[in-house]
Amino acid sequence: MDLAALFSALAMGILEGLTEFLPVSSTGHLILLGELIGFQGPPGKAFEISIQLGAILAVVVIYRQLIVDLVLGMWRPGRERFYVINLILAFLPAAIIGATLHKTITELLFNPWVVCVALIVGGIAIILIERERPPPTIHSVPEIGPLAAVLVGLGQALAMIPGTSRSGATIITALLIGVDRKVAAEFSFVLAIPTMMAATVFSLFKARHELDFSAFGQIGVGFVAAFIVAFFTVRAVLAVIGRIGFTPFGWYRIGIGLVMMAVLALR
Repeated sequence: MDLAALFSALAMGILEGLTEFLPVSSTGHLILLGELIGFQGPPGKAFEISIQLGAILAVVVIYRQLIVDLVLGMWRPGRERFYVINLILAFLPAAIIGATLHKTITELLFNPWVVCVALIVGGIAIILIERERPPPTIHSVPEIGPLAAVLVGLGQALAMIPGTSRSGATIITALLIGVDRKVAAEFSFVLAIPTMMAATVFSLFKARHELDFSAFGQIGVGFVAAFIVAFFTVRAVLAVIGRIGFTPFGWYRIGIGLVMMAVLALR
C-alpha cells in the first residue's frame, strides 16, 4: 500500500467524520473530494461502509448512557418510552423510502453537479428557516410528539438526494415545528444511529458479492480517522449550537457549492 493511497484514505475519513453530523452533507463532500483527488478506494463498498461505521460508533460512544437508559426504560411508561417511540416514527419514512428508491437515486443523482445544486439550495433554506422559524416550544425529545416525529422522518428522507444532508434535513424540519436548537441537534444525532446502521446493513447486503477487504490499510486509516473526528465534532456542536445557530452552515453550503461549481466548470 503506497503512502498516497493512505493519505487519500485519511483525507476521506477525516472529511466523513467532520461532515456526517453537520448540516453540510457528508455524501456530497465525499463525492466532491473524491472527484478532486481522484480517490480510488478498495473495490466494492468496503471503504465507504467502514468510514460510515467509524462515524456512527463515535455517536454511540457519546450517547452510550442515553442508549442504555432508553433500552432499559422503553418497557415501562415514561420519558424513555416516548423517546424511543419518536425515534421509531422518525426512522420509518427514510427506511421505507430508502429501501424502495435507493437504486434509482444512486443511479440518477450521484454526481458532483447535483451535489453543488443541493448544497446551495439547502444553504438558502437553512438561512431562511433560521430567520423565520417559530419560537421554540419543545425543549426535550420526549415532548416532540408522534406527528412531529414523522415530519422529521420525512425531512430525513430528503437526504437521500446527495448534497442535501441527513442531519441538516432533520434539524431544519425540527426547527420548523418549534424544537429547540440543541434538542433538534440531539434528536438528529441519536436518530442517526438506527438510520445509519440500517443503511450500512442494507449497503452490505446489496454489495455482498462485490465487497473486497484486501486494502486493510486504507480501510483502517479511514475508519479510525472518521471515528476520532466525528467524536470531537459532535461534542463541539452540542457545546456551541445553542449560541451560534445554524446560519453559518447555510452560508458555508452556499460558498462551497459555488466554488465547486466553478472548479467543475473549469476542469
